[in-house]
Amino acid sequence: MIKSLPVFLTFFLTFFLFSQEKKMGPIIKDYGKVWSIKNLDYQVKLDSEFKVVFDIMNSPKDVNQRNASIETAARFLNMHGQSGVSKENMKVALVVHNKASKDIITNEAYKARYGTDNPNAEMVQQLIEAGVEFVFCGQSSLSRNFPIEETVPGVQLSLSAMTALIQLQNDGYRLIKF
Repeated sequence: MIKSLPVFLTFFLTFFLFSQEKKMGPIIKDYGKVWSIKNLDYQVKLDSEFKVVFDIMNSPKDVNQRNASIETAARFLNMHGQSGVSKENMKVALVVHNKASKDIITNEAYKARYGTDNPNAEMVQQLIEAGVEFVFCGQSSLSRNFPIEETVPGVQLSLSAMTALIQLQNDGYRLIKF
């Protein structure tokens, strides 16, 4: 009997782990799949205000690949939304600079530069429509030649990423940097 216990446990754990699936929504419908976590020891405080700023500076070398760092904002919103945190209690900002500058330009501008659709444009638009702030570094805009006019509508231009990160943190946002 004892020898069969590890086999049973292995089967049970495998079944349990693979019977779950990642889900999108409820806030960002097409991006940001997350796992549902049950029986939490550390409970989510549903009435708390979640103010977060993501520092987005890296981008995949492959121009056809979506920026996973930007998608983290969709995961954040969906994960907490699925857990019962109201959309009104989540304030999310992304400060975009450096190599990630290309990821927030329109599909047309991206296609003109790279010969393919921007794999991030629709995701950025859905995030903006959900109330996420995109703050673009003015220094990166000029040094990398991505004028604000080429960005997805709703992206805001700042003096610099440093300025935006300081101001958002002064306003109570917590920095998440990967």
